[in-house]
Amino acid sequence: MPPTSLYLHIPFCRHRCGYCDFNTYAGLDDLMPAYTEALIAEARWLAAAATEQAGQPLPVHTIFLGGGTPSLLPLDAMQRLLAALHEAYAIAADAEISLEANPGTLSLEYLAGLRAAGFNRLSLGVQSASPHELLVLERQHDFTDVINSVMWARQAGFDNLNLDWIFGLPGQSLASWQRNLELAVDLAPEHLSLYALSIEHGTPFKELDTRGLLALPDGDLAAEMYELADVKLAEAGFVQYEISNWAKPGPDGQPLACRHNLQYWRNLPYAGLGAGAHGFMAGHRTANVLAPAAYIKRMREATQAAKQPTLPRTPATASAELVDVQREMGETMMMGLRLVREGVSQDGFAQRFGNTLEQAYGRTITTLQRRGLLEDASGVLRLTQQGRLLGNQVFMEFV
Repeated sequence: MPPTSLYLHIPFCRHRCGYCDFNTYAGLDDLMPAYTEALIAEARWLAAAATEQAGQPLPVHTIFLGGGTPSLLPLDAMQRLLAALHEAYAIAADAEISLEANPGTLSLEYLAGLRAAGFNRLSLGVQSASPHELLVLERQHDFTDVINSVMWARQAGFDNLNLDWIFGLPGQSLASWQRNLELAVDLAPEHLSLYALSIEHGTPFKELDTRGLLALPDGDLAAEMYELADVKLAEAGFVQYEISNWAKPGPDGQPLACRHNLQYWRNLPYAGLGAGAHGFMAGHRTANVLAPAAYIKRMREATQAAKQPTLPRTPATASAELVDVQREMGETMMMGLRLVREGVSQDGFAQRFGNTLEQAYGRTITTLQRRGLLEDASGVLRLTQQGRLLGNQVFMEFV
């Protein structure tokens, strides 16, 4: 049985930022105890069903708590969650166990407790070092909170730290972005995730943009920001391994990549637990019910249900769609090409699908190579430097 990854969604936030389109909610803190119990119930349900089907506990090699703001959960809830996962699953001794956290929600005591519980990777949502840009983004922290969070994380024993940043912000200049990069490097993280601001439907930012009230950088400036990051981070010893992700080399010389996200990019199985969580198991894409209260209700009532769902569904599943081979191949191309060094292996693709890249996508690949967006490097298909800037155009060719 191949190792699986677990994603646990924590939907609580102090404030829902204007650009955010994730399944998050402010003002529902009173649901946290019941939500924790529901998460544990779903995790145990999935583990029991998988064990019954396979005859052995489900092997897990990465766990990721995302949100929302997972660091709003009390420490005792975090400890109970991890303990329940260890009881229910065959978790690898060297498993990567990650937590997303917002600066301003952390303390040294809390981080030390997380580390003692078993968390070994921390991802901080910094987004910007500029007070003005943080205000535009409606973030609830300042850069002093970031500095303190990094210091406390190190004191607590975290030696695998990621910082999230956003570029292409309203009114942002190239000089401001360069200053952000310099401060990011000064914080000495092992990993950096840099995302271009995306204006999503249904968000306040989308409404402002529609009314012409967001002074967004043009495409050329955003591209300059991305290229500047590539140069500056390379000079600082970071290796780009995915379109939006850079990491320092580890003891083996390879980048300290986020192993959990590699599971997504390699299109391998993962379970999504929690309100609105998505998963990919047993050839199905699954999605859970969105509302936290509805999620809690479903898990509370699961034991009384006359008919139990079968894998990959859980009592919280709202939809489960079978992925046919053609779609899985396309998704494998779209996700795998995000890995700018690893790319998509000719041999690996053929072993997985019994079909060569040439047979499946020969004409498309040739066209993209002629446009200078793809290259074949010793049997590995990957994006060129220009292809990284136009990645979405490449990915759409495999839909």
